[in-house]
Amino acid sequence: MSWTLLIGIVLVLGLALATAILRRGEVRRMQQVVGDRDDATRIGAHRAKLQHPIIDLSRCLGCATCVAVCPEDDVLEIVHGQAVVVAGSRCMGVAACERACPVGAITVTLDQHDERDDIPALDGLEAIGQERVFLAGEVTAQALIRSAILQGTEVTRAVADGLARDARSRSHGALDLVIVGAGPAGLAAALEAKRRGLDAVVLEQEAEVGGSVAKYPRRKLVLSEPVDLPLYGRMKQRTWLKEELIELWQRLAQEHSLAIHTGRAFTGLARDEDGCLVVETSTHSYRAHAVCLALGRRGSPKRLGVPGEDLAHVAYALLDAASYAGRRVLVVGAGDSAVEAAVALAEQDACEVTMAVRGRGFPHVRSKNLARLDAAVAAGRVRVHHETVVRELHPDHAVLATEPVHAEAASRTDQAKSAVSAVHSVPVDDVFVLIGGVPPFELLKRAGVSFDPTLRLRTAPVEEQGSGAVPALALTLVLALATLGFVLANLDYYGLPLAERPPHEKHAWLRPGLGLGLWFGIAATVLIVVNLLYLVRRRQVFSLGFGSLRAWMTSHVATGMLALFVTLLHAGLAPRDTSGGHAFWALVVLALTGAVGRYFYAAVPRAANGREAVLADVRARLRASFADGRADRGFAGRAAARIDELVRARQWGSSFVSRVLALLGSRVDLARVLRDLRREAQASATPRAELLSTLALARRAHRDALAAAHLEDLRAVMSTWRWLHRWGGALLVLLLVLHIVHALAYAAH
Repeated sequence: MSWTLLIGIVLVLGLALATAILRRGEVRRMQQVVGDRDDATRIGAHRAKLQHPIIDLSRCLGCATCVAVCPEDDVLEIVHGQAVVVAGSRCMGVAACERACPVGAITVTLDQHDERDDIPALDGLEAIGQERVFLAGEVTAQALIRSAILQGTEVTRAVADGLARDARSRSHGALDLVIVGAGPAGLAAALEAKRRGLDAVVLEQEAEVGGSVAKYPRRKLVLSEPVDLPLYGRMKQRTWLKEELIELWQRLAQEHSLAIHTGRAFTGLARDEDGCLVVETSTHSYRAHAVCLALGRRGSPKRLGVPGEDLAHVAYALLDAASYAGRRVLVVGAGDSAVEAAVALAEQDACEVTMAVRGRGFPHVRSKNLARLDAAVAAGRVRVHHETVVRELHPDHAVLATEPVHAEAASRTDQAKSAVSAVHSVPVDDVFVLIGGVPPFELLKRAGVSFDPTLRLRTAPVEEQGSGAVPALALTLVLALATLGFVLANLDYYGLPLAERPPHEKHAWLRPGLGLGLWFGIAATVLIVVNLLYLVRRRQVFSLGFGSLRAWMTSHVATGMLALFVTLLHAGLAPRDTSGGHAFWALVVLALTGAVGRYFYAAVPRAANGREAVLADVRARLRASFADGRADRGFAGRAAARIDELVRARQWGSSFVSRVLALLGSRVDLARVLRDLRREAQASATPRAELLSTLALARRAHRDALAAAHLEDLRAVMSTWRWLHRWGGALLVLLLVLHIVHALAYAAH
């Protein structure tokens, strides 16, 4: 007995130590993620330019499937057992997270769709108020190649269907369709037009097809979800080299004799007296029944507006970095294009690369590009000047000025501005200005396309859907009632003690080993196998990828509950002290822990993340008071730092014990911080209103930090359902196998 006790104590202590170590690592990882999210908010990387994910915390289970499938590393992370958006600006709009979420807790949508004035007002893809004028591709705020191809195809279908309904609408001497832009949307529209026999032409202002892809640097990797391209079939690859895509599009254009007119820039759109659309370009005019505007959003490159930007060595795109070996190059910009150009140039022999970045960081740069840039900076191949603007460009040097972003609000006078600016010169042989483009919105407005948000069709707001417990409970109740009905119909048998059942006339077909009773057991086994296939589908083992994960999750819940009731009937409502009976009780544990995880567990993590949101709001208000340009911002800055230090100490204690101790001493610490703040405010002559506001923020931040910490502790305890669920499932499988082997061996005798 003493040996058993000693071994038990060792095992318990070892398990406790391992749990404490894992828990400490989890808390530190969450602290890092929350810090990264705060940093993203400070530099404006928390919101996307176009599409971004929205998390329904009432449903999220924290399974991390969304994090695993996201092509970017820092868009989504897990905090308090639920998914959160960290750097939304890096979202590519692929929506892999939305498709992969097994409980439908993620929606990828446009940011502030009903308020923005940079999204065209469309009815489907047709411009509102402009009949037969369609838009497709990135200009619609859908940035993916897959979306562009689908939209271009859909536009041509709509045009073809309209002509089929009313053949008289075709004007004599007019084209069926004019497509402006030879990017993926325009080419897809042209290929679909060829397939449907429409008379269509493509107008492209550049010398080659490809749109913005053609301007990418040499051998750049392009991400694309699988999509069907007309007259080609399935584009299965998820990554393409720029040259591969351009070669494919050029080959298709040649094979199918697409009418592509290059070197013709779109300048306007009008209607003649017959109602026919007239497309104006820099060289020709075209009459058409319908027009597809697939112009993209980049338009013409943005310019710096400084002396010297028209010099010959200043360029607005980098196509081939290899030709700049041994050159001194200045790259201006903070987006993906600028970072990719800087890294590509730095890889050339003896190429000296300097970057001028207006802001503090790279809020919209993809994580993979940022990692490559960090490596290049660490190796000394790239020098980055943050908070820096270009003042002048000369043939052999550039004049840069350092202007701290945090001082911009305070720099409202020339004297203040000169105090925070530092001018220096950088020797250059070449300059690349990669600060984005001027969208063709004004051109589209002149063509009759409206960007008025009030005309745009309203989209349903993304709201929390709830845990889905009501329909699940309803389904479970129906299954339970059906089981109860069957039992009541055969109560004359099920109501008997086990010893009295064999003589009963129904025993031959309700007993576990024969007739319907045996089929109940077989059905339960099949249901358990189907239930476990969800895990195979979720991890895509054996390339099992059909069906949505949400449908599989629904099947997982339904088959689990149905298996429980069928197993109960198989056991004759009297599970025995056998492997089969133990398998039934393992199934009960599995169903209970699954119900906790699926429908009730989300409540506590949701509350914890709600507290995180409140804390983020408090920090934002403190930062606003720090940078609002008042004379007392020194006090506000020190107060913000003290409050933040207090919050982190209370919120991220490395263990449960440390947080309990923090709770006991929290009032003392808070009182000390408030007392110090009052003294500092008095010494700096801070207005009383500002002092009271800061003290109120300190109390609120402290209270919410404690609440978040204790909710996290509660969540950590509740998260044991995952282990019970997983090991309960493993035990169920083992007991089920033993039960089947025993049953077969018994049947053989």
